[in-house]
Amino acid sequence: MEENNVKVGEKIKQVRESMNISLQVLSDLTGFSPAFLSQIENHLISPPLGAILTIATALNVEIGRLFDQSGKAPFTIVKKDNRQITSRVASKEGVRYGYSYESLAPNKINRKMEPFLVTLEHVSKKGVPYEHNGEEFLFVLEGKVDIQLGEFRDILEPGDSIYYDSTIAHKVSCAEGEYAKIIAVLYT
Repeated sequence: MEENNVKVGEKIKQVRESMNISLQVLSDLTGFSPAFLSQIENHLISPPLGAILTIATALNVEIGRLFDQSGKAPFTIVKKDNRQITSRVASKEGVRYGYSYESLAPNKINRKMEPFLVTLEHVSKKGVPYEHNGEEFLFVLEGKVDIQLGEFRDILEPGDSIYYDSTIAHKVSCAEGEYAKIIAVLYT
């Protein structure tokens, strides 16, 4: 499997500008500040998957378009040897954000769910809780996962799962060890 450092911020800016949408209008549509959106577009910060989903919804495009995917088929099969690993780049210097993921349905048109195989890496600086419209389902395959939902916090182990409204401020990170692997399904 080949790793592909997708510059999601550049894709967001490209799509936004092709639709003649200003940062202020996108801010109004997403609830994110223009400064936050500008930082995303300029690779100064890397947004969580939920924020990318919110932006895609506001732009009325499938999230896959922001990852250079094109949904064209009524179904998609992704063989394990053909999955493409995508790592988010947190800055122009190429600093890794703390996880990589593989889309499990890159070519399905009109998706309502976004399934990913996510590898959470141990990082010293973890992000802050984030909320967005929709729901999320997580299933732990390997390692230990630290899940925070509002004031609630727990450690999930292989075989554990959680389903929650993503309007609750949440954070998912590697709890111990070098990495954890999860299936994440986002719905909006």
